[in-house]
Amino acid sequence: MEIRNFCIIAHIDHGKSTLADRMIEMTGTLQKREMKEQLLDMMDLERERGITIKLTPVRMGWKGIQLNLIDTPGHTDFRYEVSRSLVACEGAILLIDCSQGIQAQTLAVLTMALENDLTIIPVLNKIDLPAADPQRVSEEVVKLLGCRKEEILRISAKEGRGVAEVLDSVVELVPPPKKFSQSGATRALIFDAVMDPYRGAVAYVRVVEGMFTKGDKVHLLGTKTPVEVLDLGHFSPKYASDPALNEGEIGYIVTGSKDVRSVRTGDTVSSVIGAQPLPGYKEVQPMVFAGLYPSEADDYPDLREALEKLALNDAALKFEPEHNAALGNGFRCGFLGLLHMDIVQERLEREHDCDLVITAPSVLYEVKLAVRRPAEVVRASLLKVDEPDTARISNPADFPDPSCIAEVREPWVKLEVVCRSQDVGAVMKLTSDRRGVYLSLEYLDAERALLHFEMPLQAIVLDFFDLLKSQTSGYGSMSYDPIGYRAGDLVKLQILLLGEPAEALSTIVHRSEAHAVGAIIAKKLKEVIPKEQFQIPIQAAIGGKIVARETLPAYRKDVTGYLYGGDVSRKLKLLKKQKKGKKRMKQMGRVTLTQEAFLSVLKR
Repeated sequence: MEIRNFCIIAHIDHGKSTLADRMIEMTGTLQKREMKEQLLDMMDLERERGITIKLTPVRMGWKGIQLNLIDTPGHTDFRYEVSRSLVACEGAILLIDCSQGIQAQTLAVLTMALENDLTIIPVLNKIDLPAADPQRVSEEVVKLLGCRKEEILRISAKEGRGVAEVLDSVVELVPPPKKFSQSGATRALIFDAVMDPYRGAVAYVRVVEGMFTKGDKVHLLGTKTPVEVLDLGHFSPKYASDPALNEGEIGYIVTGSKDVRSVRTGDTVSSVIGAQPLPGYKEVQPMVFAGLYPSEADDYPDLREALEKLALNDAALKFEPEHNAALGNGFRCGFLGLLHMDIVQERLEREHDCDLVITAPSVLYEVKLAVRRPAEVVRASLLKVDEPDTARISNPADFPDPSCIAEVREPWVKLEVVCRSQDVGAVMKLTSDRRGVYLSLEYLDAERALLHFEMPLQAIVLDFFDLLKSQTSGYGSMSYDPIGYRAGDLVKLQILLLGEPAEALSTIVHRSEAHAVGAIIAKKLKEVIPKEQFQIPIQAAIGGKIVARETLPAYRKDVTGYLYGGDVSRKLKLLKKQKKGKKRMKQMGRVTLTQEAFLSVLKR
């Protein structure tokens, strides 16, 4: 039987999941009564937010040919899911909203598809909208891909108009699966995996050569784990059991493995132990780091187990144990972006019933040390293998003393923004305020511009996307890619309470922003720290230099309330005695930083 493996790639909300629904309906994969909106968005979270988070495979039949479709996410934070889908396919449908035209993420996913030598089928969606302008958007696509206007398909995925032509184009244009040189071994690439509570780890695979059958004894080459194929089959879109999985097909293999770490995304399943592993995926590097802590200390083992299970299904999630003075034991977790962090937090709370506290997000810094024996300055585990005098630090508490630092490097990204022509000035100002470097400007058409910048990642991760949307009245879109590390004037901003550093509140900032950030944190702490019988100075400091300060006044107990007149010297004597007592208390006093105070500062 002939096979075609393809995926749908697009910007957020351009109609990928709706097109997948129409294809499933049109090919008769499911009955009309079994259909529902966004069928391939299986998670409740995906349906509520109206976004795709996980890639979802489904097998369909069209004119006697087997079509394997993978629906992919559109958001920048989940582009790793897209990159995994592309490796399992030979073709991609590039879907573009007819009213919005080409957006920043459209360009990002198209570049990834071209790098993987995929056949691109350009499709304009939403032609039924009153604001649709297929003529203008077609010209943009021709300019972008260099194709002919007649090759661009026009459809309405919602109404099902033109979907049959898209399926015909997939059959006609997408090449059948490539033949690998016969190595004598049966091999398949794992492009995703999930943990089933009853059947153990289930690997989603693309069979590259040979044939897998039930009961086969196979090996996971990366983790050197022998497993038995308990069950296998295809997605329709639920699990549908088959007697065998043949070369070129996409399906699932139930390994029965209860060890979460044994089945890894990008690994090769093979019938022979010494077989050549397939080119997998390059190890994904987290961009944003935050601490995850259980609300109750006793829930720490449950949180570890939940993170291990989630990391199997989400290959971009990385975590390691850490301790925080205010919150106790928890994990330092790496994410691809803020939305990814938000989704992981919500999945842990919903699917694994964890009650979490999450710290402020930061990025990974490289600190070059100026001393001979770096292990005395930072933990040995933080040192880079190839550069023994350089540490990689994401937690400000691990930042060494300024006297031991030769230079600090921070991650930079190449940022692409698509906006209306009238918003160019606002976008330029927003990026320059965040230390962005302007590169170039090109006009996609008379109405819309594409701007290129280089920016520090730290400037983007917190609230840049929200500000971009508000500055461009919701029309702006952005996409970014890492371009490496650059040295910068970065300092550790410490918060001192009564002259004592509160490590849990320290943060890494650029020197030019230190005063503004310090003033915000000090003001916030003044509101949330409970008053004591003595005055509490709240200071933000870089090394020995104070850059911002607030003072929390003491409780004022009225010690002269019982006096009934008489000489004023009696009153002054009591006030002087009270002042001495407060001074003594201040010397002995300690400020306890409550969890509520800590969390309110994080929400700055």
